[in-house]
Amino acid sequence: MRSMLDKAAIVAMLAVAAGAVRAQDVPAEQETVRRAIHVCAACHGESGRSATAGVPSLAGQMRQYFIAQLKDFRSQQRAESGTRAYMWGISALLDDATIAGLADYYAGQSPAPGKAGNAALVKQGQSIFAKGLTSRGVRACASCHGDGGEGAAGFPRLAGQRADYVAAQLKVFGSKLRPHGVIMQNEVKAMTPAEVRAVAAYVQSL
Repeated sequence: MRSMLDKAAIVAMLAVAAGAVRAQDVPAEQETVRRAIHVCAACHGESGRSATAGVPSLAGQMRQYFIAQLKDFRSQQRAESGTRAYMWGISALLDDATIAGLADYYAGQSPAPGKAGNAALVKQGQSIFAKGLTSRGVRACASCHGDGGEGAAGFPRLAGQRADYVAAQLKVFGSKLRPHGVIMQNEVKAMTPAEVRAVAAYVQSL
């Protein structure tokens, strides 16, 4: 694994980031949150709407879920390859108040509209999302994530999320790299790779 980003470098990134977010988006007294938002935007996109493969959108994400994930990165419990070095380093510098401020900001942003995909794949994914795979004990995704994939409390918003990211995370849930995803571990172990791709294509279309 490549070494974690030097904390001093990250501090410098935060220090020069002020002013990128409009004043009406974040209260002026939350300067640290403003700077952190600018750093997040480098990967997650303006207002949290990602345009980068493999990088999730944050706009409209459930506040409780967002906080839990950043704290999991900070405690190094989320350890999927490709993001842990950067996210461990960034989150290590965020106190609880800043994490809460980021969660409030992104929860209030308008998500990007859904993106249509292969019609047959999306249709298959819609069926799994709405009905599950009862013969294999896979519950309907909608039972936790909402009929429209809007999320609820500790269950993340999936609507409009990038399909490549969703598919990758569903694969990760089958490992030990996201230890707090016990519910999802039980669901994805009975799904085929094709079914995972179908669900990912469907939620991206919402």
